[in-house]
Amino acid sequence: MVVSGFVPTTFVSNCLMQMYVRCSNLVDANKLFDGMTQRDVVSYNAVIFGYAGCGEMGIARKIFDEMPVRDVVSWNSIISGFLQNGEHGKAMAVFSEMGRSGVKLDRTTFAVALKASAGLGDCYVGVQIHGLAIRLGLVNDVFTGSALLDMYGKCNRVDDSLRVFREIPEKNWVSWSAMIATCTQNDRLFMGLELFNEMQNTGGVGVSQSIYATIFRSCAGLSASDLGAQFHCHAIKTDFGSDVIVGTATLDMYAKSGSIGDAHKIFNSMRKHNLRSYNAIIVGYARCGEGLGFDEITLSGAFCGCASIKETFLGLQLHALTMKTVFGTNVCVVNAMIDMYGKCGALFEATSVFNEMIYRDAVSWNAIIAANEQNGSEDNTLPLFSLMLQFEQQLQSDVYISSTLVDMYSNCGKLQDSELMYEKEPKKDLVALNSLICGYSQHGLGEKALMVFEEKRPEKVNPNRTTFLSDLQACAHKGLLGTGMCYFHTMQQEHRLEPEIEYYSCMVDLLGRSGKTEEALGLIEGMPFEADAVIWRTLLSICKTDGNVEIAEKAASCILQLEPDDSSAYILLCNSYADAGMWGLK
Repeated sequence: MVVSGFVPTTFVSNCLMQMYVRCSNLVDANKLFDGMTQRDVVSYNAVIFGYAGCGEMGIARKIFDEMPVRDVVSWNSIISGFLQNGEHGKAMAVFSEMGRSGVKLDRTTFAVALKASAGLGDCYVGVQIHGLAIRLGLVNDVFTGSALLDMYGKCNRVDDSLRVFREIPEKNWVSWSAMIATCTQNDRLFMGLELFNEMQNTGGVGVSQSIYATIFRSCAGLSASDLGAQFHCHAIKTDFGSDVIVGTATLDMYAKSGSIGDAHKIFNSMRKHNLRSYNAIIVGYARCGEGLGFDEITLSGAFCGCASIKETFLGLQLHALTMKTVFGTNVCVVNAMIDMYGKCGALFEATSVFNEMIYRDAVSWNAIIAANEQNGSEDNTLPLFSLMLQFEQQLQSDVYISSTLVDMYSNCGKLQDSELMYEKEPKKDLVALNSLICGYSQHGLGEKALMVFEEKRPEKVNPNRTTFLSDLQACAHKGLLGTGMCYFHTMQQEHRLEPEIEYYSCMVDLLGRSGKTEEALGLIEGMPFEADAVIWRTLLSICKTDGNVEIAEKAASCILQLEPDDSSAYILLCNSYADAGMWGLK
């Protein structure tokens, strides 16, 4: 826009700024804000919301103080910002300022103010806010009422919370959930269960995952596993049985009730796990005693879970628990333990566990080598590899380990070492070759990548999909259109490999870099399957190079049909307009 001399209106600037904020791009949002010749309240609200959402409350407050005019959104944004960042006292101070300013409070204002008072544990302030809500006629609003009963619950005033709940004329799942949670948090477990039954009898209110989780916590607190089993069946019938939050609460309920076998079954049936689910099953095992329900698959999976969420402390607990069982020396479990420590950044612990192993297999060596690579200790990998070869386990022929080393050196930019490691392999295969080609391609050495493919490919070994993808990426990086087209046709005609969408995306990128945008569009439209947003985004980005606005508009339209909230399409299209000097026409 700046290059083309186009001066956007305040409305256009506000739209762009809100888009930057949604993308957490505060640098460009602030540049746009600073460059605006005219700002309105929406302009200020957008940047305040952005900075508050990123925790930059000092900047947000400074901009708020500079506002010539503030509306209710301005006040709510700054109060919410302080609340989200745990500064409850400052949130209440701004709420008091708002009351003195004369701006009309809305239900959002009351909700955030009540949360702030609950965070302070100051029921006296909460009662005053309650009185103000009554005076303004908002107390019967379900949104405000839910915030009120939640505030009273967090201040341990369950009876007041229940009174507010009964006064809400039309309750929704939020108000029911808040009231049931209040009972559970304050050890009114039977009352919570009774409210759940009342909600079911009322009808018209759907059950949420948070309500189920609260109910299962109540059953756990009462050691009522039979009742919990009934609720479990109810959750399955309402399609919440596989939800990670509901599943975690269910297995925790069974574990706390002593039914570790049922907890184990639920844990294994869950499609995905989080920190709470792993913690619940581990604590459940520990509570039920050594050896009950344990097997190497469960323990290995638990270590993998800790690795995926990088939860070192939980991994340490699991390690200690494992050492009390017969699985403390199980090679599969210990391998998972090394992998967990490596991915959590605990290289010392990973090395200690590895050194204490009585028996090591190929996976053990691979895990410790990968741990060193992941934690920036690449210099240790070659000595480890040499040490590994000294053992009479024929590990030197393990393709996965060799390929890992080739890949590790490639990722570190040590391409000569990567190629040397490949040459030293007694048995070369496509896995290592693909790692080497990919390394050269990713570091901008496309011609070298193609040379490796042609010269170092093992005899009688056909390239696979990964090989061709690396070759196409190398061609795209260097703009080698003819070579890329040759590989694209060869994989289909000679090797009978049908290209998937990422291969077409590489070809679109290659055609675009070669100035053939129309051919790139034709390739997309001729694909045997529907194009996704990624490939349309690739096409849109290359339109900027040759100024083809018509194709850019088509690509942007397709992106927005597939992903309506994707702001990058607007940015790329704006860039195409600016480069084509068309701001005055749009």
